[in-house]
Amino acid sequence: MSTLETTDTLIPRLTAEVFTIPMDGERYLIYAPLRRAAFVGNAQTVNFLAALKDHIYEEKDDPDGSLVEFLRRLEILDAGNETPPTERCTGIPEPVSLTLFLTTACNMRCSYCYASAGDTPKKNMPLHVAKRGIDFIVANAVRNNVTSIGLDFHGGGEPTVNWRTLTGSLEYARERCTASGLEITSHCATNGVLSDGKIEWMIANLKGASVSFDGLPEMHDLHRKTASGKGTSARVMHTLKKFDEAGFDYGIRVTVTAAQIPAMAGSIDFICENFRTKHIQVEPAYQIGRWKDAPSAETQEFITGFRAAKERARKHGRAISFSAARAGTLTAHFCSASRDSFALSTDGTVSSCFEAFSEQMPLSDIFFYGKPCDDPSGGYLFDMERVENLRNLSVDRRAWCSKCFAKWSCAGDCYYKTHLINGSGEFTGSDRCHITRELTTDQLLELIADAGGLFWHEIPPGVDVNSENTDMKIIKYAL
Repeated sequence: MSTLETTDTLIPRLTAEVFTIPMDGERYLIYAPLRRAAFVGNAQTVNFLAALKDHIYEEKDDPDGSLVEFLRRLEILDAGNETPPTERCTGIPEPVSLTLFLTTACNMRCSYCYASAGDTPKKNMPLHVAKRGIDFIVANAVRNNVTSIGLDFHGGGEPTVNWRTLTGSLEYARERCTASGLEITSHCATNGVLSDGKIEWMIANLKGASVSFDGLPEMHDLHRKTASGKGTSARVMHTLKKFDEAGFDYGIRVTVTAAQIPAMAGSIDFICENFRTKHIQVEPAYQIGRWKDAPSAETQEFITGFRAAKERARKHGRAISFSAARAGTLTAHFCSASRDSFALSTDGTVSSCFEAFSEQMPLSDIFFYGKPCDDPSGGYLFDMERVENLRNLSVDRRAWCSKCFAKWSCAGDCYYKTHLINGSGEFTGSDRCHITRELTTDQLLELIADAGGLFWHEIPPGVDVNSENTDMKIIKYAL
C-alpha cells in the first residue's frame, strides 16, 4: 500500500458508480453514467477498479500513477459526490402544457394500432372540454410567472379527424395567451393522410408534427390501410413532400413488425433519399390493441436490423433513434407520465400517459388521476394518491433497474408497457431491456469515437478545460 503525494487519502477513492460491460475478447466498456464518462479498458483495468471499490490499492498495479490520474480526470476517482437526477414533482399539479386526445375515430385501420382506433365507439372532444384545459394551464403559467404554454394533439384516434376542436382550441389558446402575455408552441401527431387544406393549416400554425410512416411503400401498405382496405403510402408521401417544400419541422415514426425487420435498412434508405426530416424514430410494433397476439418484434433480430438501418442513415447524414436508448441523457423519468403530465380524454378526464387515452383502456386506474371539478369557474380535482403513485414510477424507485448501466438514460422505459408486462407487481425486466442495453452500448462507443477514440467525458457548461487550475482538465491517456 502506498500514499500518493497528490491526494489527501491513503488510497485513491472511487467516487463514481461504475459499470463494466464485457465486449469482445479482453475488452470492456467502462461507464460512469453520472460523470458522463466512458472508455474501453482491459481486464486489468476492471480488476483495478474492483479492488478500489473494496478499498484496496496495490501500487504495483499502477506503478507510474498514470491510470489513477486518468481516472481522476474522468471524475471516477477522488472527485466530489455524485448527484443522481432524482428530482420529483411535489404538491398539487400545476401544469403549463396540455395534450388533447381529440378523438377515438380514425380514417385508417392500421393492423398494429395500439388503440384499435375505429373499432371502438366514436367519441369526439367538444371544444368546451379543450377550453377548460387551456384556461387551467394559462392560469398556472400566469400564477407561476412562466412565459409560455404548450398545446399538443395526440392519439386514441387520428387528431385531425376532429378538425373543429383542433383548430378551435389552438385559436382559443392564442387568444388567451395574447391577453396574458404568453407565448405558445403546438405540435400534432398524425397518420399523415391529410387533405391539402389541413396540410397547409398545419404548416402555418404548428411548430412541428410527428408522422407515422413505415418507409418502403410496400412495407407501409402492408399494415397502414384506410378503413376500406387501401394502402396509404402515396397519400402520406404527398404530405411529407408538402412539409419539405415548406421547410416545416416534422419527425417520422417507423413501426416495425417481426416480418418487416429484414426490410428495416431499406426503409430507412427510402426515407433518407426522398424526405428531409432529421428526426426518425424506429420502434418494434407494440403487442397492444389489434397487434396483441402477433409475433413479437422485440428480438435480437430487431437489434441487428436497427444497426444496419443506422448505418444506412449515417451514410445520408441522418440519425435514427429508439426511445429507450439515449446515452448521455441523465434522468430518472422515461417520459412526463411521472412528472405530472396533463392530458385530457375526450370526456375531459385527466391522464398522465399518451397510451392511456381513455378510461376504458387497460391500466386506466394507474394513469388517470383527475377530472373536472364541479366549480363552474373551472379547474380539476386530482386524486393525489394516484398522483404520488405516478411520481413514484421514476427509475430510482425501481429495484430491478438499480444494477443496470442504462438506468439513468433509459429511466425504466415506457411505464405503460412495463405495467402491461409485469402487472401491478415489481418490474422484473422485458425483452425491450435487452434492446435498450445493446443500443445504449453502441451509442457509448460512438461517443468515445466522436471524442477522439480514447474516452468520452462531457464537460459541464462554463468549465474552462484549458485552465491549469481546474480539476476538470482532460488529459488523453491511451490504455
